[in-house]
Formats: sequence, structure tokens, C-alpha cells
Amino acid sequence: MKERQSGVLMHISSLPGQYGIGSMGKAAYDFVDFLVRTKQRYWQILPLGPTSYGDSPYQSFSAFAGNTNFIDLDFLVEQGLLTAEDLDGVFFGDNPSQVDYAQLFQVRRPILEKAVVRFKEQDVPAGYQVFLEEQKDWLDTFAEYMAIKEHFDLKAWTEWEDDAIRLRQPQALEDYRARLADAIDYHRVTQYFFFSQWHALKTYANEHGIEFVGDMPIYIAADSSDMWANPQFFKTDEEGRPSVVAGCPPDGFSAVGQLWGNPIYDWDAMKADGFTWWVARLRESFKIYDMVRIDHFIGFASFWEIPAGEETAVNGYRVEAPGFELFETIKAELGDLNIIAEDLGSVTDKVIELRETTGFPGMKVLQFAFNPNGDSIEMPHNHCNNVVAYTGTHDNHTLKGWYEAEMGQEGRDFLDKYSNRRPDETVRQAMFRMLFSSVAFMAVVTMQDLLDLDASTRMNLPNTLGGNWVWRMTADQLTPAIEAELLDYTETYRRVNTEAKFH
Repeated sequence: MKERQSGVLMHISSLPGQYGIGSMGKAAYDFVDFLVRTKQRYWQILPLGPTSYGDSPYQSFSAFAGNTNFIDLDFLVEQGLLTAEDLDGVFFGDNPSQVDYAQLFQVRRPILEKAVVRFKEQDVPAGYQVFLEEQKDWLDTFAEYMAIKEHFDLKAWTEWEDDAIRLRQPQALEDYRARLADAIDYHRVTQYFFFSQWHALKTYANEHGIEFVGDMPIYIAADSSDMWANPQFFKTDEEGRPSVVAGCPPDGFSAVGQLWGNPIYDWDAMKADGFTWWVARLRESFKIYDMVRIDHFIGFASFWEIPAGEETAVNGYRVEAPGFELFETIKAELGDLNIIAEDLGSVTDKVIELRETTGFPGMKVLQFAFNPNGDSIEMPHNHCNNVVAYTGTHDNHTLKGWYEAEMGQEGRDFLDKYSNRRPDETVRQAMFRMLFSSVAFMAVVTMQDLLDLDASTRMNLPNTLGGNWVWRMTADQLTPAIEAELLDYTETYRRVNTEAKFH
């Protein structure tokens, strides 16, 4: 039996602050302190990679790089890399409760460029050279990719007009490295800023007994340095473009399925190479996280493959994946890893066998539980110890939005009966009580649910573009009453983290 623990799900972007988006600055350290005071163990976040069009953290330019939007500007001022005047009068957006990504795209780059120039003018710290050496397997390719992408007006590599660099011909690579040296340096240095700040934050959290749960998308974006550098690991046409793409089949939620558009792995090629790309990806992930949730874990058993060019997922087909061999290799290379298997969706016998063979905990989401006309594996009485239970995830409504918009009266009546909801108890409180009392070893609440926020604060509505990933908490929302409530659930249902303490 695993020790009972709990945590909070909130992305770095949702932290409060004055520069338009959450960062790895003081507010992040304050949030660690909040988790310590409420005796949590886990701070779960979304993927930390640099985001592309649509701003989704699940569509990144790199499986390894960090999102430079999260670099804290005040810390750069403290280091002498920026001045207060560099930030004066800069407009980061007019709504402290939402991220304005378009505005950030315009204003942050010139600021970071100033910091990079001053960094290069100073005596470069030894840590930078160590960073370049330790991360060279992905960093150089990423920096080159971003610089060349910017040279081609931010087009994806599959649309670059120069076939020689699109196909990574050696002479073309040398030419662009010389021509774009300053831009390549910018991306190397800002990645150093990111990882320096991240490791400082993680060290602080770990010293206080708080662990980070990171999130790894199973797929990568076609518009990424990973695919540009490793086309042999993906199913492509003769031009190197994806020949098939990822998605989900039609189901009760969508008659046309979900067309994600990510390239599909050539698992035969990866297997022949000893799954080295996956081993490297997980090795790097566990340098920055204490636990990793792998999104769409069921795709390691089988996946939905859709011919490129299709407008929906209807004409896709299911293909087997070598999940057992992959995780055997990963264990042999890296040992036992703290992985959460996001096993939501079409859970087949093979998915269950893969999850149980690896020993990874699966997930339960209470918002999926309350079917008045049948049983559900998500209902608390069907939980087991080796699962992570959530009120909802980044893809769900807030509890308030779910209850108001997605539950019919029959479902509400059943929830009240099942939870034995008291007349003086809100739906949110009843859901928290069921979550924390579950036998699941780990219970996680989203920050929006903890703050009892409405549907407008939903993080993501799947299969839509625009208006997602924007919610931010304001500093005044996290009240002593909210803190006391979380601590009460944690203590009552014996989920106290005895390692959480101030030193």
C-alpha cells in the first residue's frame, strides 16, 4: 500500500504576477509555501515546453526545451541582466486574470534580448558552459531550429523554402549556423535562464518536502526540432512530412473523433534503435520533475492512426504499439520511475495489462463518475490504492461549470444520494470529501476547484482553438479560509505530508 498523499494542480502560467503570465519568481516560491502550510506533497503542473500556435503546452517546439515565458524578469533584474527601466511602461496585458499570449509574443522578446546581450558582456559563469555541455544532445538542435524557423517567418520546418536546410544537409547546416549565430546564441542563453530558475525553484520545493509532478505529452508537434532532427523515427512521406497523424476515434463525446495532427512514431525504427529517443526523453524529464504523468498512456498499447490530409478522425484505424518492450527497455536503462499513466479513454485489456505490468498508477476523475444508470470505474467505491484521483484535469470543466452545464437533474440527484450530501454542503465540498476519502494513494484538486471558480476559468476545451490556457489566479484569491479548508480535508482523511516543513 502506498502512503496517502495529496496535491494541487496548477500550471506555472496561472500564477499571479505583474508581467502578464505566471513565472518561476516570487509567486512560485509563495505557492510552495502555501503547499507546505496545507501539508500537501505534490504540485502538479502542465508541460513546460515552449508553445506554438494555439498556446497549448501539449504542442511544443521541443520535447526537451523550456518555455521562456516562464523566466522571471525580476530575478533577471536582481542578477543585473535587466534594469527596472527596461520593464517600466511595458504593457503585458490589461487583465490580471488572463494571459494575453499575443501581447507577450510582442513584448517579452525585446526584454530577453537585452538580458542576453548583458549576459554575454559579463564574465560568463562556469555553470553556463556546464549547461551547454550537459544539454548539447538537444540544445544545439533546438537553438538552431528556432533561429532558422524565425529566419523563415516562423514557418514550420516542413514549409521552409530552402530544401537543403529543411533536409539538414551538412553544408546548409554550417551556412545557417554562421549566418544566424547571434539568434542561435539567444536561444541557448534563454534556455540557460529557464533551467537555472527552474532548478532553483525545484530545489527550494524539495527542501521543503514538496515534489513536482510534471506532464509529458505522448506525442510531439510536427513543428518541432525533434521531428526535424529525427525524421527517421516518424512515419513520413518522401519529403519528410507526416504521412499519418494522431487522434482519437469517434466516441460518445464526438461523432467525428479528435484530429490532433501530431506525427506518428515509426515504432519499428525506434525499436531497432533501442528506443534511445524515449530513454533520453525520460532521463531529462526526471532531472526536472519528481514524478511524471504520461498523457494518453493508452497510446503505448495501441493508437488511432489517421491518413494525413483528413479533415476528421473518422477514417483512422487502430495500430498496435510496442509498449511492453518500450517500458522494459526504459526500466533496464533508468530503473524504476515514478510515472503516472493517464489511462483515460478506451481502456482495453491490453492497456490494463500494460499498466499493471509496469506497476504505474492509473487515473480516476470524479467528474466522469456519476452515471445514474450504471456503474463506473471512476466512482470512489471502485478506486484502488494504486491510482491518482482528481476532481478534474486541465481538460475538464471546473466543478462549478460541470455541475451547472454538464449534469442533468437525474445526475445531480444521483450525486447527492451517492455522496450523502448534507443540506448545508456545497457540491464542491461533497466532491472534495469523496476525493480525499478515496482509497487512492494520491488525491489532486485543481486550483480553480479549490477556489470554487466558475466555467469561465476552465483551462482547456479539447478540440478547440483559441481561448484556452489563459486562466490566472490573482494574489487575493488564495484566502486564509481556502487554505484552512484544504488543510482540514488533508488532515481529516490522513493525507498529511510529514516531510512538508519550513527550515
